[in-house]
Amino acid sequence: MSSIAATSTSRISPVDERLYHQSNLLGDWKGNFKQSNAAVDFKVVSINGTSAQVEYTHNGRTERGTATVDKNSITFGNVTIATRNGTQAAFEFSFQPQGQLASTGTQTAILSKNASADPNANPLVGSWTGATADHGVSFTVSSISGRDAQVKYSLDGTSGQGVGDVVGNSVLLGKAQFTNIDGTNGKVTFQSGKQAISIPVQRFVPKTA
Repeated sequence: MSSIAATSTSRISPVDERLYHQSNLLGDWKGNFKQSNAAVDFKVVSINGTSAQVEYTHNGRTERGTATVDKNSITFGNVTIATRNGTQAAFEFSFQPQGQLASTGTQTAILSKNASADPNANPLVGSWTGATADHGVSFTVSSISGRDAQVKYSLDGTSGQGVGDVVGNSVLLGKAQFTNIDGTNGKVTFQSGKQAISIPVQRFVPKTA
């Protein structure tokens, strides 16, 4: 196996900038509708391409499911959330008023990302491990700051560390890439000679008494 070269610094290429902006949507967003002052809680658990796993809490009930991602916005049923800076987001709920079949009403809110949460609660942060009959990998993301991730890895016995790129729901470091699928499962892809190896991994969760 060829060695994996870990670079001390790396940058996202312009073609991946869109994915970086999508990662700004990750997190727990809270606020109130301007019109009714009703509380809104919209949590983006993970993003995978044009799909996102979300939780939407309103009127005392929570809906969970798969939403559609388009650039820096997410649409889940009749609600849409969009952010430019990853700190505040515009939220819109569309509905059809009773007895007005041709018209559509809207409620809007400005949501803020929950700052009281652990700043490293990004779904990518954690230790991820996996193995097959021929390969074994571990990929640890210890912290994320903006688009930079502190990474340690072991790929078929070759260990290293460095600063990786956060691109959507993935972290890239040298020839290795970790992708978070649903917060519990993921995959690590790396180059071995001329062959690309992809290994399923799971988040390591310490056992509690």
